[in-house]
Amino acid sequence: MSSRVNHFKTIPALAKTLGDASMALGKASLDKKLKHLVDIRASQLNHCAFCLDMHVKEAKLHGERELRLYHVAIWRESPLFNAKEKAALALTEALTRIGDQGVNDALYSELREHFSEVEISELAFSIAVINAWNRLQILSQMTPGALDSAYGLDRADLR
Repeated sequence: MSSRVNHFKTIPALAKTLGDASMALGKASLDKKLKHLVDIRASQLNHCAFCLDMHVKEAKLHGERELRLYHVAIWRESPLFNAKEKAALALTEALTRIGDQGVNDALYSELREHFSEVEISELAFSIAVINAWNRLQILSQMTPGALDSAYGLDRADLR
């Protein structure tokens, strides 16, 4: 099979804009570990190997416990996540796999118990951005780990 499109080469300005949005979200008030959980869960749901690989390594480098990383796929049943994290993961699923109900009132009420309006907006933007990255990487099929050295992810020591 021939190599696939490289968005950074074909439309660098748009790729940079999405990258800038990611960088801005990294400076937002949203807890960094929570953002990693969101990125991981969306990437799992979207079957994006490159992004899942990247965000698991980033989470480990930022102090996330490995067992919690293994439990992201079973977050509802896992005792390792608190109510705030579970609300964020529920929103991640609702916005990644938008159903007929969208985000129902019960989930929104749960979010309001744990997050300010600013944090809910940051969370929604984080979910939107990771979903955009997932879709772009699924099309390009970049090899998981291909940019580890460039991003310093090889330090995560996950092989």
